[in-house]
Amino acid sequence: MKDILLIALFAFGGAVCAGAFGALVLRLVRHRSVAVSLTVIAAVTVTAMLAGTLAVAQAMFLSRHDLGVVTLVVAMAAVVSLAVALLLGRWVVARSRELSLAARDFGDGGSFAAPPGQATAELASLSRELAATSGKLAVSRERERALETSRRELVAWISHDLRTPLAGLRAMSEALEDGMAEDPARYHRQIRTEVDRLNSMVGDLFELSRIHAGALALSPSRMSVYDLVGDALSGVHPLARERGVRLDGGAVDRVPVEVDGKEMTRVLANLLINAIRHTPADGTVAIAASVRADGGAVVVSVTDGCGGIPAEDLPRVFDTGWRGTPARTPPAGVASAGVASVPAPPAGAGLGLAIVRGIVEAHAGRAAVRNVPGGCRFEVTLPVPA
Repeated sequence: MKDILLIALFAFGGAVCAGAFGALVLRLVRHRSVAVSLTVIAAVTVTAMLAGTLAVAQAMFLSRHDLGVVTLVVAMAAVVSLAVALLLGRWVVARSRELSLAARDFGDGGSFAAPPGQATAELASLSRELAATSGKLAVSRERERALETSRRELVAWISHDLRTPLAGLRAMSEALEDGMAEDPARYHRQIRTEVDRLNSMVGDLFELSRIHAGALALSPSRMSVYDLVGDALSGVHPLARERGVRLDGGAVDRVPVEVDGKEMTRVLANLLINAIRHTPADGTVAIAASVRADGGAVVVSVTDGCGGIPAEDLPRVFDTGWRGTPARTPPAGVASAGVASVPAPPAGAGLGLAIVRGIVEAHAGRAAVRNVPGGCRFEVTLPVPA
C-alpha cells in the first residue's frame, strides 16, 4: 500500500510540474491562434504523462533498457497527439476564418451565408446566430429605407402644402393693404381659415414627432366604446352635413375598453374626417364597434364610400405623408377668386392616418384597412381590458 501511495505521489508531482509550466505557456499564447492553444494543450498532456512516468520509473529503479522503452512509447504518443492537435487546430482556424469572412460580407451591407461544410457545434451555433442577426439587419435596413423615403415625401408634401396657403395669405393681405378687396370681411374669414389650417398642420407634425420619439404619454381609463364613438360623431357632424354625407352609428355596442379617451377620440375623429372627405355627396359613412368573435379584442370600424383603394396602395395607407395622389390640396382663395363664406375643408398633409396608427399601436392595438364593395373599411383593434 505504501508503494502505491509513493508511485501516485511521484506521478502527481511530475504531472503538476508539467501542468504548471503548460498553464504559463497557455497564458503567454492566449492571444494567438486556437491551433497554437490546442497544440500546447496536447503537449502539456503528453508532457505531464511523461514526467509522471519518468518520475515513477526513476523511483522504481528500472533498468536503462526499460526506461528507454517507456520513454520511446511516451514519445511516440506525444508525436501522434501533437499531430492530431495541430490538424484539428488548423481545421478549426480555417472554419473560423471562413465564418469571419462571411460575417464581414453582411456587415458591409450584404447578407450572411453560412460557409459550406461541417463545423463544430459552437461554430454552427454562431453561424445560426449570425444568420438571424443578418435577417434582422436586412429588415432594419428595409425599414430605414422606407422611413427615409417617407421622410422625403413628407418634406416635399409639407413644403407644397405650406406654400399654397402662404401664397394665398400673402395675396389676400396685399389685396386688403391696397384696398382692392371688395368684401374685406370675407377675406378676413378666409385668412382665419388658412391660419387654422396651418395651425392644424403644425399640431399634426408635433403629434407625429411625439409618437415617433416614443414620448406619447397616455392616461388610460376604462370607458365605453359607445361614448367614444358618440363624442367623435358629434365633432364631425358639421363637416358631414356640409358635405352632404350621412353618418350611421347605429351598430355600436356598449363594450368597455381601457384607453386614453382624448387620444382615442382623436383616432376616431381622424378616421371619420378621412371617410367624409372621400365619400361623395349623398353617401354614407358608417361606424361600428363590437367584440371580436373569439372575445379577445374590440374592433371599431369606419366604412366609407370612396370606391376603394388600389391594391398596390393598401400597404402604404398608414405611412407618413401618404395621400394616394401626388397633390390633393385645393388652392387657397385669392383676390381674383371667389371666396366662399364657408370654404370646403382642405385635404390634410397626409398625417392623419399615420397618427391613427401611432396612437393605436401605443395602446397595444392594431390599425388596418381593406376594400369593401363601394368603398373601404378602416378597422382599429384594441385589447379587451382585464
